[in-house]
Amino acid sequence: MIMVSEVISALKRDYIHNLIVEGKRSDGRGFQEMRDISVQTHVIDKAEGSAYVKYGETKVLVGIKLQKGTPFPDSPNLGIIMTGMEMNPLASPDFEAGPPKEDSIEMSRIVDRGIRESHSIDLEKLCIREKELVWMVFVDISVINDAGNIIDASSLAAIAALMTTTIPADEENGFESIPMPMQNIPVGVTVLSIDNTLILDPTLDEEIVCDTKLTIITENEGALSGMQKSGAEPLLPETVMEMVNLAREKGAELRERYLSHLSIRG
Repeated sequence: MIMVSEVISALKRDYIHNLIVEGKRSDGRGFQEMRDISVQTHVIDKAEGSAYVKYGETKVLVGIKLQKGTPFPDSPNLGIIMTGMEMNPLASPDFEAGPPKEDSIEMSRIVDRGIRESHSIDLEKLCIREKELVWMVFVDISVINDAGNIIDASSLAAIAALMTTTIPADEENGFESIPMPMQNIPVGVTVLSIDNTLILDPTLDEEIVCDTKLTIITENEGALSGMQKSGAEPLLPETVMEMVNLAREKGAELRERYLSHLSIRG
């Protein structure tokens, strides 16, 4: 028996594909046009840093918590970064209560990889006492509403929250309070391929029907610090390069418009 939800899904898929053939999107945007974006910082009083980001109706809240801990044996003078994501059941009927699911773990790893591989934070400056005590930075992502493109919203919110974080003093160990020592600003941009058409900032419906999806994280000067592909359809090398160029262009715009006033305070 064919379920009603399967019929609706098939109709939705046909609708979106037909629109794209006509050069349109369901919300009237151009293929490379982003939704309205807003970034608010200092939104959680009890967090050391925080940001609330909206991509259209996609809403993500990030809080930064700090804790002193023991460094890893192979990096005795480096602080530690840990990133997690909570997908609140109120944000989408597809989210379930309980421990983190595979999707949230994968998305948090993409955000974490961008921060880590870009060397966004000068981790040496988070060392309180070598081999014994460092600051651990917890990046906690909460998805408030899923209307598509959670990864990009989370990436932008995480870096905005980090850029407004202050490391407290530890007088006992002679560690003075400092701003989070930032030295790079990674930004994620996701590009979809639907019927060989490249689309930026996808809605939830576009994500569901896409052939393949590539999230690209770029740094200040356009270098790549992370890529993640999903979807079964292969991508030609020239298509990947086109996606990368789009990500570089939009990443630069996002940094300039939403993050430049926060500055790098390393």
